[in-house]
Amino acid sequence: MAKYRVGFIGTGKKKERGDAMGYAMAYQHGNGYKLLADCEMVACADIVKENGEAFAKMFGTDAQPMKVYLSYPEMLAKEKLDIVSICTWPKLHAEMTIAAAAAGVKAIHCEKPMALTYGQARAMYEVCTRYGIQLTFNHQRRFGAPFYKAKQLLKSGAVGKLERVEFGAGNLYDYGSHCFDTCNMHNDECAGEWVICQIDYRQEGLVFGAHNENQALALWKYRNGVLGLAATGAGAALVGCHNKIVGSDGVIEIGPMGQGLPVLRVRRHGQAAWEAVDCGKDGLHGPGYNERAIADLVDALKTGREPELSARRALNATELIFACWESSRRRGRVDLPLDISDSPIEAMVAAGELKPKPKTA
Repeated sequence: MAKYRVGFIGTGKKKERGDAMGYAMAYQHGNGYKLLADCEMVACADIVKENGEAFAKMFGTDAQPMKVYLSYPEMLAKEKLDIVSICTWPKLHAEMTIAAAAAGVKAIHCEKPMALTYGQARAMYEVCTRYGIQLTFNHQRRFGAPFYKAKQLLKSGAVGKLERVEFGAGNLYDYGSHCFDTCNMHNDECAGEWVICQIDYRQEGLVFGAHNENQALALWKYRNGVLGLAATGAGAALVGCHNKIVGSDGVIEIGPMGQGLPVLRVRRHGQAAWEAVDCGKDGLHGPGYNERAIADLVDALKTGREPELSARRALNATELIFACWESSRRRGRVDLPLDISDSPIEAMVAAGELKPKPKTA
C-alpha cells in the first residue's frame, strides 16, 4: 500500500512557550505523523516563508523533502494530498477545510475550536459528510489516561448512575472546547436539549483572534436527563477541578485544584477519603496526546471506522458553546438544536452590546 501523502496548512513559528497568538500546533501534528510508517509529510503552506522552511527542514527527509508554499490553494492543487492538517486561527478553518475537501483529500485534521461561527462549523461538517471525507478536530484530551480512565470508572459503576458533568476553565470557547468535548465523552456523546447561560465580557480576551468571555456560568441538560454545569474565569473555582463527574453513588474529579493532588481521584458514597487513580505519566495536557490522536485518525482512515475525534462529536460540543453565548444574547434559555449561524459574542461586540476594554501592551 502506498503511503498517505500529508500536507500542512499553517506551520506557524515554533516557540518555547505557546500563547494567545499561537502554539505552532503543526509541529505537534508533525510529531504524530513522523511515528507512522504509512505516512509521508510532503508539503506545507504558510504565509511566512521562513516559517514554512523551518518546518520543512524539521520534518522533511533526504528521501522525501517537503515542498514549501506561500499559498495553500496552490499546494492543494499541485500535491495530490491524502491527509491535510489545518493549524491556523479559527476564522480560517472553514474556508481551508472546504478547499481541502474540494481538492479531493481523504482526511482533514483541524485544530480546535471548530470555527469562528456556528454556521461555519456546520458547513465544514456537512461538506465533508456529503463527500465522504474524514474530518477530525484536535480534542486530543480524549486520549489522556485521566479522561478515559474516568469514563471507565463511570462505566464500571464506581459512582452509580451518571447525574451531572461539570467543568471549571478559563473560557467556554477556546479552552472550553476541550471541556465540553470531554463532558460529552463521559455522557456517551448524548446531544443537548437546552442551555441557559450568562456571561461577562469587560476586558478584551482575544485568543487566536477570536473573542472569549471573561466569566460565565452555564447550565445545560442532555436529552438523556443528565445535567451539565460550567463556570469560567473568576468563577471556575466553583467546580473545584478541571472536570467533575457526579453520580448517584459518588464523585470523580479530574485535575482537582490544590497542591499535591492526584490528577484523577474518586470518592464513593460512604468513603471518608478520596481514592487516587494511577494515570502513569499522563497529566491534563499530555505527554503524547497529539501523537495518539494522529495515530487514531490514520487508523480510522485505513479501517473505515469513525475516528475518536470525529466532526460529529466536535459539532456536538461546538453547539453547546455557541448555545451558551446565544442564551446570554437572548437573556433566556435556548432550546436545541441551535438555529443560528453567527457567533453571538462576536455579534454582540460588533453591535456594541458588549464593550470589552482593549488590552494594553
